[in-house]
Amino acid sequence: MGIKSFIGKRFKSKKDKAENITVSDYMTKNLIVFKPQQSILLVMNQLIKNRISGGPVVNESNELVGIISEGDCIKQITESRYYNQPLENINIEEHMIKDVETINGDMNIFDAAEKFISSKRRRFPILEEGKLIGQISQKDILKAALKLKGHSW
Repeated sequence: MGIKSFIGKRFKSKKDKAENITVSDYMTKNLIVFKPQQSILLVMNQLIKNRISGGPVVNESNELVGIISEGDCIKQITESRYYNQPLENINIEEHMIKDVETINGDMNIFDAAEKFISSKRRRFPILEEGKLIGQISQKDILKAALKLKGHSW
């Protein structure tokens, strides 16, 4: 009779699998997008109706030209009150954020989480060949974390 090994069955680490999870695995692809010529009122209605805090602004070629958020709309409300301008006559082109930081869909989900922390942004658009293909939000990162249940970090 030989000596038995006391080493039990070994399982592959879940961390290896988790480290391969990318932004494109969790990004939202069916986006609510806005056009630069849309009025602030229309955008506010869409934000409320769809329970979102903002969204990408694209041109006719689906190229990202900006981001509009609740905060941008609130700022415009206060400015329109000060200058006595009706909101329905104001489009979002002048009030959206134009310098938009994007991330790559191939980025690891943990690297994206760090990017959210360092940038203090709520969402990042994902482009492919200059076209908007998706968006990752902080909530999407939380969904990934719940699915992994903390086994990987």
